[in-house]
Amino acid sequence: MILAEGMLKQGALKGKNILVTGGGTGLGRSMGEYFLELGANVVITSRKLDVLQETSKEMMAEKGGEVIPLACDVREIDQVEAMWKDATERLGQIHVVLNNAAGNFISPTERLSTNAFNTVLDIVLKGTSQVTLTAGKDWIAKKQSGTFLNIVTTYAWTGSGYVVPSAAAKAGVLAMTRSLAVEWAKYGIRSNAIAPGPFPTEGAWSRLLPGDLVKKFDPAKKVPVGRVGEHQELANLAAYLVSDYSSYVNGEVMTIDGGEWLKGAGEFNNLDQIPEEMWDMMEASRGKKQ
Repeated sequence: MILAEGMLKQGALKGKNILVTGGGTGLGRSMGEYFLELGANVVITSRKLDVLQETSKEMMAEKGGEVIPLACDVREIDQVEAMWKDATERLGQIHVVLNNAAGNFISPTERLSTNAFNTVLDIVLKGTSQVTLTAGKDWIAKKQSGTFLNIVTTYAWTGSGYVVPSAAAKAGVLAMTRSLAVEWAKYGIRSNAIAPGPFPTEGAWSRLLPGDLVKKFDPAKKVPVGRVGEHQELANLAAYLVSDYSSYVNGEVMTIDGGEWLKGAGEFNNLDQIPEEMWDMMEASRGKKQ
């Protein structure tokens, strides 16, 4: 199946060292694996070192290359700076930062504690900004070019009920992406973002929609193309955006969701639920009036 195949030619990322936050599991791991396959070395970070260590062993066994696991809570600037220092000392320099670490709650907003709300803001917005500033300042000081790729979401520009802290935080990340794309381009630093639709991962989806809720709110039903995304499809897009092939792409957010957000944005898009018989009745009714 071609959508599960790699898109870029072998060696497309050879010589690049790529940092992936939230890289130990899920989509971060899938993107990191493809980067390895294309010749990059990868640093994966998260809070759980044991998970990172196991993941790094599996990734290298399957894809080759070098994977460096570094524990880091992106909410803590001391940990971010220590992680960056360690990564650059071990690899010489980092060429790409993929800001993928995230957190979310699906909940009526009035049910969220202030701490829960702030936790999402701290991971997504504060964490992304701290990694970005740490890397960007280092690149600028060393007169080194670099590339940022930030994972956002389609509700970053529309907003969404029941995920308000995530929507607010992702909107901030998107604004930062576009702003730095202009401000830091003179230093040879590009900034882009991806807004993925449903790409189910076992851990994330079971936490957000536990039990039978996953079946009841089947995300594929909201997607015009009739399916959820394959991890490789997202990895293909990410690899392109961190590669030199995309050197003229800057300040862009690319949506990969099968048309999901457009369907939700259109006022009458849900009329696809009306059966043919009812359309026939409506058409006949209009004919009588005319």
